[in-house]
Amino acid sequence: MQLKTLQIPTGAVFAPMAGLTDAACRHLMADHGAAWTVSEMASAKALCFGDRKSFALLKDPAPHGLYAIQLFGAEPETLAKAILLVREKGIRFDMLDINMGCPAPKITSSGAGSRLLLDPPLCGAMVAAARKALGGDTPLTVKMRIGWDDEHRTGVEVAKQCAGNGADLLAVHGRTREQMYIPPIDAGAIAAIKQAVDIPVLANGDVTSAAGALTLLQETGCDGVMIGRAALGDPWLFERVRAALLGEQPPAAPTLRQRMDALRAQIYEMCEEKGEYLAMPQARSQAMHYMKGLRGAASLRRYCSMLEHFTDVDTLIDAVYRLQE
Repeated sequence: MQLKTLQIPTGAVFAPMAGLTDAACRHLMADHGAAWTVSEMASAKALCFGDRKSFALLKDPAPHGLYAIQLFGAEPETLAKAILLVREKGIRFDMLDINMGCPAPKITSSGAGSRLLLDPPLCGAMVAAARKALGGDTPLTVKMRIGWDDEHRTGVEVAKQCAGNGADLLAVHGRTREQMYIPPIDAGAIAAIKQAVDIPVLANGDVTSAAGALTLLQETGCDGVMIGRAALGDPWLFERVRAALLGEQPPAAPTLRQRMDALRAQIYEMCEEKGEYLAMPQARSQAMHYMKGLRGAASLRRYCSMLEHFTDVDTLIDAVYRLQE
């Protein structure tokens, strides 16, 4: 796939997730074959107010692979100003993504995220403003859903507005906002959006395996898939999907030691990036995902919820090895 001047490597894209996809997490996924990764979402309005935490969400001094930043908002002028400010700050990124899919009430109550789906012309205006601020060389993508609810399945109309105003790619989560994350996704609705536009479309939602990725591509006719929560604690999922897309033999499953080494390395990088005090509370949820499928997983997850210092990670890993004997 080619987006502007960027040649996109074969593989699934790692989805943005608030509070989870920090630099350490993104680097891990990129190193295991994610086609590109996306920052946690940052508020365009907060950036315009000079909020340092919002700028910090986007900064990655040494991205691994292709890196996109994601902004949310409901005012085209504010979005454009935020993009210019990000550029002025010297924040490096390869692509910019507009969030039109987040279902969280604190986002939708401001008119942003999936609330935008109720106003397709506004979606088009947001893309047009971002396109003008970015210039013509940087790929502009949109993360969206198939609609707000069953009475407002505006996905096709929104997709046409986005494509017509300068978006280079759409990533479509196959649920309405009302459905939140309740399975299953509507592959048919994603397929309708793909058929309605002449730009690449990624299918998103419920991909937990390489076989599932191939099935979703067949059902939707999309150009690729985006994977989120299923990759947490299992970055090797990107290696498996990439092999399947290339028609290659699947890679060997990671050993227990490889899983624990990845856990330790990820949390270590988190501590290096933001300090132990801030990193460890966030590391608790990351660690829990690595416990999937292990003997004694319930008790191990309880221990994960109590991690306070980096040294606790080694104690956790020792407990993992003991319980697997």
